[in-house]
Amino acid sequence: MKISVILGSSRDNGNAETLARRLCEGLDVEWITLRDKDIRPIRDQRHTEHGFEPVGDDYEEVIRQVMNSDILVFSTPLYWYGMSGHMKNFVDRWSQSLRNPAYDFKGAMKDKPAYVIISGGESARIKGLPLVQQFQYIFEFMNMKFAGFVIGRGTKPGEVLNDKVALQEVAHLNQALKNMSV
Repeated sequence: MKISVILGSSRDNGNAETLARRLCEGLDVEWITLRDKDIRPIRDQRHTEHGFEPVGDDYEEVIRQVMNSDILVFSTPLYWYGMSGHMKNFVDRWSQSLRNPAYDFKGAMKDKPAYVIISGGESARIKGLPLVQQFQYIFEFMNMKFAGFVIGRGTKPGEVLNDKVALQEVAHLNQALKNMSV
């Protein structure tokens, strides 16, 4: 079972990453840190005759890692009530993959379980719910399985470790993932 974690934070060791690392303790995981990748914003060519022009960045490498994974974890801070810019650029590029004749992107993603880890400031568990719903819609469109989510409260680095509810939730999901790999 190959688990890939897509880290969307622009900060090293941020709260969303801290929760993701707790979620994956004791598991064999491939970490994809988007801030360390060159993934350029999309130039929308979905409806042009020839589709998207090739882009000289790291996106194709990353999307192939994602397609070859069995389980995905999307980890992002709640930035301005949405996903981080790194994560948004990455997901926006999925439109390009849907038109790529070199592979069946939607087929590769079908039935793939996906988890969402979010961290945010005050009232994160309420203000982060629209982002959870956005991920649900993305996964539904791609025929993926929305497997669960955790929203933690934390603004300063490490602050999420004070959120006992979020820590309990990631511990529960961690055990579920370990049970799946047996």
